[in-house]
Amino acid sequence: MRGLRLRIWQAGLLLFLLVWWEWASRTGRLDPFFFSKPSDIAGRIWRWLSTGEIYPHLYITTLEMVLAFFFGTLLGVVLGLWLALAPSVAAVLDPYIKALNAIPRVVLAPIFTLWFGLGVLSKVALGITLVFFVAFFNTYQGVKEVSPVILQNARLLGARSGHLLAHVYLPAAASWIFSSLRTSIGFAVIGAVVGEYLGSAAGLGYVIAQAEGVFDTTGVFAGMVVLMVFVLVLDALVGQVEKRLVRWHPKAEGIQG
Repeated sequence: MRGLRLRIWQAGLLLFLLVWWEWASRTGRLDPFFFSKPSDIAGRIWRWLSTGEIYPHLYITTLEMVLAFFFGTLLGVVLGLWLALAPSVAAVLDPYIKALNAIPRVVLAPIFTLWFGLGVLSKVALGITLVFFVAFFNTYQGVKEVSPVILQNARLLGARSGHLLAHVYLPAAASWIFSSLRTSIGFAVIGAVVGEYLGSAAGLGYVIAQAEGVFDTTGVFAGMVVLMVFVLVLDALVGQVEKRLVRWHPKAEGIQG
């Protein structure tokens, strides 16, 4: 199924779920206190948009996400290239990198809040820890996947270390990095929202946490819907960038992580 037919099926499934949810809430089959109603959720979102109440929170979350994505990717790419081209250093740092990657990121959120406060910086730091390892492992693997035959031919043609980096290693790693952009952007959003949820003064995570604190189920679901739409828009933008930068990549079918 492609094109218009696929969109009709997707919209039909969403409409069916919303109608069933509204009917079940109104007839008592679902308790509105715990599940709210789609009509109430839509009304809350409309109020947020019409009054402009949600825009400052969207701005904060977007800022945190962009900074975490940029710096996490930059650090991951630089370190991935360095260790892939320096096997002895990689051997020394290997257990430390694996140990750091094994730490649950949620555990770090309170520590970053203690170090950097409730502002943007603590959320960016948490997002960087999520994005960094995605960029690092993809860059590292991309460089390691370079064909020895290509390297040997380049050296026979007189290519120096700088030429190999610019014309062999970086292009090989770039395909891996660009292909993981959607995963990285998702982790950046997770880092920002989780950090806001656990302790902040603004952002979508803060909005959801505040609604949850007063048992406002409608506010919780409304915040979740805004967050989902926000992530879907980001995913679509990253998808367009990916299509332009990685034209050779085969088109994936179904759900993408």
